[in-house]
Amino acid sequence: MLNRKIKQDQLIIGNRKFDSRLMLGTGKYKNLKEAQETIEMSKASIITVAIRRAQYAKNIGKSNLIDGLNWRKLWLLPNTAGCETAEEAIKIALLSKEINKKIGQINNNFIKLEVISDSKYLLPDPVGTLKAAEYLVSKGFSVLPYIYPDPILAKQLEDIGCKTIMPLGSPIGSGQGLKNLDNLNIIIENAKVPVIIDAGIGKASEASHAMEIGASAVLLNTAVAKSKNPQTMADAMRLGIISGRKCYLAGIMKKRKLAFASSPKEGIIKLI
Repeated sequence: MLNRKIKQDQLIIGNRKFDSRLMLGTGKYKNLKEAQETIEMSKASIITVAIRRAQYAKNIGKSNLIDGLNWRKLWLLPNTAGCETAEEAIKIALLSKEINKKIGQINNNFIKLEVISDSKYLLPDPVGTLKAAEYLVSKGFSVLPYIYPDPILAKQLEDIGCKTIMPLGSPIGSGQGLKNLDNLNIIIENAKVPVIIDAGIGKASEASHAMEIGASAVLLNTAVAKSKNPQTMADAMRLGIISGRKCYLAGIMKKRKLAFASSPKEGIIKLI
């Protein structure tokens, strides 16, 4: 029964199912070709693109990922990166409908909500995020909010109708890994929606660890795009996430303070 569950295991957000639990960002690649090859290698189902970047490329006529990816195989997650206030994030989010229409995903109402007013540490604004999320949910968006790992805020966002919670592992682009494990564990334990670890992961073992503690998915950008070989790193992250998820589903043994013999005491041949 467990083997069947593992084979059929899919990420479910709202009413959509996705084969991969690795989500990729699209910034920081050297060029379009590198981004395309990396995304292909990752086998990711969901790709996030900054609405502002997409709108800018469209207005000046530059080739970009919106034009360069096969959106029949991929699901676009537009994001509000660069927004400092709730009002700004709402305005930018409303533009995502136009982008979704352009790539043929008319029924795509997903939005990755980012409200970041802190320019030094790039920590998300909890008040602005909650305010924008409440409005966007009321307008029919499937909101995926990026937050500091605050269990109370996570529950509030879930209660108003957000489809996932996306707590950071550590600050954006820092590669520090999972620095807030206690809070992440509480969020995962309490959540009835998928919890996606977003930001801070730098290596495959950290992505695997995120899955082992029960996260539903991991979103990566810098760790892949800024590695020496993004394609190979994307594959490593893919495998790490698969391994961590299987480990979680299989059931991890409890830690013990003392050693516990692997062999049973019964049936041991006594030496005379």
